[in-house]
Amino acid sequence: MSKSLRIKINMPLFILMVNIFIALLGVGLAIPVLPKFILEFGASGKDQGYLVAATGLTQFLFSPLGGKLSDKYGRKIITIIGLGIIMLSQLMFSIASELWVLYLSRLIGGIGIGILVPANMAYVADVTTIENRGKGMGLLGAAISLGFVIGPGIGGFLAEFGLRVPFYASAFAAGISMIVSFLFLPETLSKEQQYAARNTKQEKDGMVHDILKSYKVSYFVLLLLVLTMTFGLANFEAIYGLYVSEKYDYTPKDISIILTVGALVGVIIQAVLVDWLLRRFDEIKVINTCFILSAVSMVFVLLSGNFLFMLIMNVFFFLFTSILRPAINTLLSKMAGSEQGFAAGMNNAYSSLGNIIGPSLAGILYDVSYNIPFVFGAFILLGSMVMSAVWNQKARRNADFVSILRGQNQSS
Repeated sequence: MSKSLRIKINMPLFILMVNIFIALLGVGLAIPVLPKFILEFGASGKDQGYLVAATGLTQFLFSPLGGKLSDKYGRKIITIIGLGIIMLSQLMFSIASELWVLYLSRLIGGIGIGILVPANMAYVADVTTIENRGKGMGLLGAAISLGFVIGPGIGGFLAEFGLRVPFYASAFAAGISMIVSFLFLPETLSKEQQYAARNTKQEKDGMVHDILKSYKVSYFVLLLLVLTMTFGLANFEAIYGLYVSEKYDYTPKDISIILTVGALVGVIIQAVLVDWLLRRFDEIKVINTCFILSAVSMVFVLLSGNFLFMLIMNVFFFLFTSILRPAINTLLSKMAGSEQGFAAGMNNAYSSLGNIIGPSLAGILYDVSYNIPFVFGAFILLGSMVMSAVWNQKARRNADFVSILRGQNQSS
């Protein structure tokens, strides 16, 4: 690949990373602010949980649509629309005076994320080759992880200037990103490709059809792995702060340091080492190894309350889960062939399911025992490794799958 081509690819990838970061940042910003913010509306802790889950619900419902729309009308326009919806959502949240407006805002925000993320993932598949797709997905995954994990920290910092300031800031950032995407993000699909996608039978099919179709595609197990990986991560993040706060009297500052350091290490690894790992070892080996190691580090959190030990275990956990996301996304993209938009949409849909189920179940299990959410999360991650290994053995009998693992384009 020539130097000029690298520059053309890097600029769009950078814009996409900023887009994804802002989208996921907006979700996390609300977490530290909500407990005090909802008191203005006479709401309860139950409402806080529902407000967090609301975004995941509409994200799940609209992710298949986002992928299909990006195939039919282009990645750029769907990206711009998604950012516009996110900006509207954050503005509504920041000026709300009624509880129902908060719910509506979070639901609208989920729609924006639901159509933005699949369009951006499909864009990465468009501008990368089979050989360097791992690097592209690693960079996008780094932005997802960074936004999702450090969002609460940034939200807590901005809240010092006012409880509504984080949401104004998020709306402003989404607006700027929307303008930058409009001005500088080139379209990757030709008019002919968009026309062909609009005139396929799939155009008449709805979301339910897409969900049912996902059960039959060759990469369905990878979608399940996206679900279980996200479940494990969301399960851990939802309960970790409460766990160390109640059991070891950690302060919000302690928790923020641990989570932020873990997230930053994960981001650096994604940006620097994922491409090398996927070239050195095939995706399946990386996926299976990271599932095992993330499960082990999740259980090890229960062994000691020492701050340094906790910091190291969190770094390991975020490190392995940060490698998992781009490894799965890369193999999924390779297997999707010409269905990049559909695959990206279903990827985001199954991920949002994990973001809904993970925190909800973690809270229920935590009420039973402090330790159970971590043990159950580790069990799910280990089960994912077994599922991946079994699927891999069956899939390797297919010559096309073997060629994909070797980095060859299936259509060539």
